[in-house]
Amino acid sequence: MEHITTPKVENVRMIDRYNSKNPSVGVLYLTATHLIFVDPEANKETWILLMHIGSVEKLPLSTTGSPLLIRCKTFLSVTFVIPKERECHDVYVTLLKLYQPVHITNLYCFQYTPSNEDLPKKSGWDYFKLDTEFKRMRVPNDQWTLCTLNQKYELCDTYPRLVYVPSDATTAMLMGSSRFRSKGRLPALTYLHSNKASISRCSQPLSGFSARCLEDEQMLEAIRKTNPNVNFMYVVDTRPRINAMANRAAGKGYENEAFYENIKFQFLGIENIHTMRTSLQKLVETCEQKSPTMNAFLSSLESSGWLKHIRSILDTSCFIANAVDKGISVVVHCSDGWDRTAQVCSLSALMLDPYYRTIKGFQALIEKDWLAFGHKFSDRCGHIQTDPKEVSPIFTQLLDCTWQLMQQRHDAFEFNERFLLILHDHVQSCQFGTFIGNCEKDRIDLRLAEKTFSLWGFMSNHLNEYINPLYRPEMDEILKINLAPQNIKFWRGMYSRFESGVHPREPLGDLLLASKDHCSSLEDHVQHLTKRISSFKNLLSKQARKLQGTTRFLDNKGIEVNDNRYNYDKKLSELCASDDDHPLKGNDFSFSNLSVSEYNNDVAEVNSEISSVAADWKPLRNVTTCVCSTPFDQFSKKNHCWKCGDIFCNRCIDKTIALTGHNSGNPVPVCRTCFRLLQQISP
Repeated sequence: MEHITTPKVENVRMIDRYNSKNPSVGVLYLTATHLIFVDPEANKETWILLMHIGSVEKLPLSTTGSPLLIRCKTFLSVTFVIPKERECHDVYVTLLKLYQPVHITNLYCFQYTPSNEDLPKKSGWDYFKLDTEFKRMRVPNDQWTLCTLNQKYELCDTYPRLVYVPSDATTAMLMGSSRFRSKGRLPALTYLHSNKASISRCSQPLSGFSARCLEDEQMLEAIRKTNPNVNFMYVVDTRPRINAMANRAAGKGYENEAFYENIKFQFLGIENIHTMRTSLQKLVETCEQKSPTMNAFLSSLESSGWLKHIRSILDTSCFIANAVDKGISVVVHCSDGWDRTAQVCSLSALMLDPYYRTIKGFQALIEKDWLAFGHKFSDRCGHIQTDPKEVSPIFTQLLDCTWQLMQQRHDAFEFNERFLLILHDHVQSCQFGTFIGNCEKDRIDLRLAEKTFSLWGFMSNHLNEYINPLYRPEMDEILKINLAPQNIKFWRGMYSRFESGVHPREPLGDLLLASKDHCSSLEDHVQHLTKRISSFKNLLSKQARKLQGTTRFLDNKGIEVNDNRYNYDKKLSELCASDDDHPLKGNDFSFSNLSVSEYNNDVAEVNSEISSVAADWKPLRNVTTCVCSTPFDQFSKKNHCWKCGDIFCNRCIDKTIALTGHNSGNPVPVCRTCFRLLQQISP
């Protein structure tokens, strides 16, 4: 708080790039964690998490004030026009200090406490264990064993403590291979398929133009021998060949084919982190065009190269997955083995193993290939002040590639688009300690499991928000995707989600899930009403016979039959023509009362059952705030109350109860007002 010199500024105009002609006017509040804009006339609040801010820029003075342009890592872009230049400068300087701290211990996760959620601090930290994931793959076994040399991170400080290597690998081979690989990142198992073909990962060799290492050559041969299916394996270098050759001049490079037997080398052309950073910047500029023509947008999208890079990552991943599916083992590396290698190892496993296409499995995949094997999250996401050349959207590309797979196989994934968006935004938010640090050792040294909350614990409380209603778990085959250019799509839900204003549009998955829930509620209600109608039908037949007697007819075979419809019409006409003092002609007479007298039920109970289920649900669109004034943003899902059909935030719809109008009797989400009404509890 000591950095905040101007906590409140009035008469601020907020302009977002899609609504520049109708700015909002309100009060801007600056806190230690958020920038909050309150528009009292529209009763709207806009919350911007400081950790989400990617850049702050002071624009030239205008006639209405001093503009401050804020671009967020969530692809929100908004301008605040502050009346006084001095106040704008104070806010600008304060934001520069707060949105990117100098020390990692000043990040939001070390101060965050959930205000309205039952979330124990330890929840989520023990959900995933690396040895459990490898046991699921039946490792250790005769071919693969646990290496004990990295228990104190002495073999490789950016690898996990638990490193699985070939059983034939000796200590000398492991030590020698580690010394010969960049950053000590020796070849280690990351995925074992059911056919014994494996995916191993490492970094580039320090080979230069002619250097060799016998231990490293023996290490790769030991990996090849773990798979008895074939007599060769692939070594996939994810870089363009020219980049790998350039690294030779720095004493690094790639394996010399003359020294490695029974190995086929493949260069697959994924560009480096600097190219990807520039590409995303151009993509953001494309999305920020104010009134683009079709030609301008498409040409700008093409010149960014973003979709081309997404396709190259998927292409490499498909090559690896296809090789493993055919029973051929693969060793993967890039330069240091923590960017492109993490991308293609996880995506190829996603294609091969249906477990990784579940919510729990995808989280386990991230824990294994990204967190345990040392993707530099804090550097790549710019969590703290660091070299800006280290920042790159590597994890964003993983999520984009996953979304591309989901577009081709909607039924193969348990999770929806919202799941990916929440992951992306919380990797950047630093609200949870899960993605803080650059490797497993960093997170242990920072004692994150003791001091911060886990993202997995938070997400476990909201699993119903991430369910894909089209998921078919029986579809457990390997994903075969088509990488034709027309199948690689621009992810509008990620990069243009704020196109309707600072409050993002609903993902298609949310609309689909709401429709599915509404249909389920109505179907359950119909089943209950069908039973009620059947009981009334039987009741009417019985009561008509008791009150009116029966009229007998003969059918064409001379058999006596009973015509209830005739009896009903005849007696009803007699009732209408009778004197007013007829005992059945009171104002309160109805056949529902006959039901009451027969079954001793109260008519109010029947009416209550019918009104307990909302037949119409309020549309999600155009609802920007909850009744409690909480704004709906990318973190707050819109939820329907199954009784009244209105829309609420997670905080206002935290109750479940069985509705009397449902046949199943299962508890369903209701708002607090409806919950009190159903429980007959006064507010």
